[in-house]
Amino acid sequence: MKELIATTGPRPSPRVLLVNPTMTSQRNARFPLAVLSLSAVLDGKYPSTIIDGNIDRDFIATVLRAISETRVGAVGVTVMGGPQLRAAIAVSKAIRERAPTIPIIWGGAFPTICPEAALNTAYVDYAVRGQGEETFTQLLDALFDNATEALPSIFGLSWRPEREIVHNKARAFSVASLSRRLPYERLENPEQYPSRTYLGQRTVCYQAALGCRYRCTFCGVAAMFGGKTALPPADRLHEDLTFLTTRLGADAIQFYDHNFFDREVDMMPLFEVLAKFQLPWWCYARSDALLNLSEHSWGLVRKSRLRMAYIGAESPSDWLLHDIRKGIRPDQTLAAVEACHGHGVIPELSFMLGPPQDPEGETEKTLDFIHLIKRRYPATEIMIYIYTPLPPPPGSTNASVARTVSELRDCSGNPVVFPATADEWSEPQWHAYWCHSNAPWLSERLHQRIRDFTTVLGCRFPTIMDIRAPSLGKSALRALASWRYRYRKYNRPWELDLCKKIIQLRDPRVMSI
Repeated sequence: MKELIATTGPRPSPRVLLVNPTMTSQRNARFPLAVLSLSAVLDGKYPSTIIDGNIDRDFIATVLRAISETRVGAVGVTVMGGPQLRAAIAVSKAIRERAPTIPIIWGGAFPTICPEAALNTAYVDYAVRGQGEETFTQLLDALFDNATEALPSIFGLSWRPEREIVHNKARAFSVASLSRRLPYERLENPEQYPSRTYLGQRTVCYQAALGCRYRCTFCGVAAMFGGKTALPPADRLHEDLTFLTTRLGADAIQFYDHNFFDREVDMMPLFEVLAKFQLPWWCYARSDALLNLSEHSWGLVRKSRLRMAYIGAESPSDWLLHDIRKGIRPDQTLAAVEACHGHGVIPELSFMLGPPQDPEGETEKTLDFIHLIKRRYPATEIMIYIYTPLPPPPGSTNASVARTVSELRDCSGNPVVFPATADEWSEPQWHAYWCHSNAPWLSERLHQRIRDFTTVLGCRFPTIMDIRAPSLGKSALRALASWRYRYRKYNRPWELDLCKKIIQLRDPRVMSI
């Protein structure tokens, strides 16, 4: 009778593999928040297995082994552009070769912004745009129930019924994930993720709020969340921080909120929770939001031990800040830097060099602005990127992004044509574009000047985040770079490049704190 029951009972649900392809070194690995959120929403419906390529350096073999040994119904792959794209392509091609019938589903920033490029391949079946939890779950329901007639009604899905790519209606912003705790215990060894940083001995990453209410034209967050944001309940933040500190021994937090500081009245409960835990923390912030904080809130921020705020300064030009819809002014950047230093917070300013309208003139203006900031507030951290706007996603109503992209020209005056496939996006020149390290309208001379300035600046003011380079080596670099920085002699700093290699100075743009 037992055997009969076993054979006639309901068939177990197929397992879903959730893959976070490699994009950083194992030392810099952080919790794979995207696939953890997907695993949480699948609870009670489909069993899932998380495979993190930042920890498992042979993750493709692990994925193929899981397919061979278990009944896998679908594979979800989270994909950022740039370095993670290459690994995502590699694992997807391997899955397609080993198991051609298993659906491969991409989600994350890349398929949100470039769903056609993702689906113009033989190794991706579906692209999930924007927030993916509900779209992904509904897609699995349709696939596992053989209900393909339901696919056109799934918001946020792009798919290829035959040869034509179809983009379903965008999904509305959802706050549902703020009510779910992430299942850290489903990671193979969650205790290995906390890492030593300048914040603490066991720093963990965490995302409290969702989205950002601003619509900057260059930012992928605007494409992902459409100018919406939501903060978590204070008790949820308290519960999560309690778990991270008591179960995983966290002694510092790196917040991955796209814009941590929002309206002060909404932030107060979160400030109070952070002030209770007093864990050193890092976050993203806007200069205008910081300037709107009352002294009472700043008091809670100080008590909470905020160590660094990453602020998008972008440019010293009012016209460019207006053009990219940043919504701030250069004087607010300076005022926010002063406010941060006055309250014991290190501001980390990011700048975008080489805008296509006047790449050389605007770059020199920004370099002068950086000199001004460093002269007044030398402890300020500086992050330098190339301005590289991405194409608007399908159905976007942001005319500013469409206009900006349509006007892009390379050094020869030809229109910039973006890649049509994921494989093309993974080529070196477009990998550099996505990573904000080069652009078609930059001359080689200007590109070299930006590289040289970044080298001189980084040696004259080594980042506080680099806790592995020896102090003596940093001091030597400061002295060696001082004359170049003072007299603005950036050309070909070969001696600094050599010394950087010797002492293994780290670039803050390619490392996590």
